[in-house]
Amino acid sequence: MKKKYLIFLSLMLISSCGEAKKESVNLLKLKTEKNSLIRQIDSLSEILNSVELNISKLDTNKRLPSVTVFNAKEKLFQHFIEVQGTVEADQSVELYPENSGSITNIYVKEGQKVYKGQTLIQIDNSVLKSSIVELETQFELAKTTFERQKRLWDQNIGSEIQFLQAKAQKEGLENSLESLKAQEKKLKISAPFSGTIDEMFAKIGGLAAPMIPAVRLVNLNQIHVESEVTETYLKYVRKGTQVELFFPSIGKNISANVSQVGNYINPNNRSFKVRVDINNQNNELKANLLADIKINDFKKMGIVIPAKLIQKDREGKQYVYTVIKEKGNYLSKKNYIKAGMTYETDAFIIEGIQIDDLIVDKGARLIKANEMVILVQ
Repeated sequence: MKKKYLIFLSLMLISSCGEAKKESVNLLKLKTEKNSLIRQIDSLSEILNSVELNISKLDTNKRLPSVTVFNAKEKLFQHFIEVQGTVEADQSVELYPENSGSITNIYVKEGQKVYKGQTLIQIDNSVLKSSIVELETQFELAKTTFERQKRLWDQNIGSEIQFLQAKAQKEGLENSLESLKAQEKKLKISAPFSGTIDEMFAKIGGLAAPMIPAVRLVNLNQIHVESEVTETYLKYVRKGTQVELFFPSIGKNISANVSQVGNYINPNNRSFKVRVDINNQNNELKANLLADIKINDFKKMGIVIPAKLIQKDREGKQYVYTVIKEKGNYLSKKNYIKAGMTYETDAFIIEGIQIDDLIVDKGARLIKANEMVILVQ
């Protein structure tokens, strides 16, 4: 029995080894067949791509993407800094009385044009007038006495002390009279410059006091627009820089130049002042009127294209699509560019585009590089 059992185990072992060897041979054969099929597929893919490319070139019925193009041209590009400002009158003041008193006369009314030196308001000066009349009488007597003493003194008649007393009396009264007249002038308000009475605060019978404004006088012939510009643009803004002003309240545009650039940076908002002088002969612009200011900080001739056509790749590089003619067909091309400043809808191109290049406009987002396209009007 032992012998039979050993023979049986030997036969089982031989059988299992044969089956394992057979499975190993089958696996190797299958892997070989797989690799062969992969090579065939790769070869067929290359052939298929080549056939498709030839078909795309020869198939006139294929629907190619349609685009519009324009010729790249040079033109003037301008960039503007946009800020807001207000109109300020060069001559606009509130006039205050120098002395207190009751207002006896107002010689002008609101809206009236006045000239420099014209009396606008009179404050009660009756007491001073009486004093001036009395002093003038004394002064005339002192003046006559002095002149007589001088004639006698010139003839060596009379004493020197009498002459000196007469002279001192006359000069003292003269100085007192001038002082009273100066005080009388302070009891009236006169126009320091020609202009228009913008507002009258005083009323006849009311009290005038040095701390209370009596009248506002404005001259709008010479005005200026003042604004604050952030210090970032300090190197671009100079005296004489071109400026476009727009007054939205009245719909008026004016071209001017910067007349003054501030020399002080406001530490609260890191800005400096800019002033633009304007002639306003028709008085259309009013004080404190708001203005939109466009300061021209860059101006240069070059190639300018719509900014919306500039695209970026995964690396952040800028490009646009152009079209070239090749063997009677139009082929798209990706042009890497370097864009400078942009303003509103335009971009200034520094490099990457030549004059008369055909730049894709409509359809630029629907095509890719080296693709046949159809040009439409």
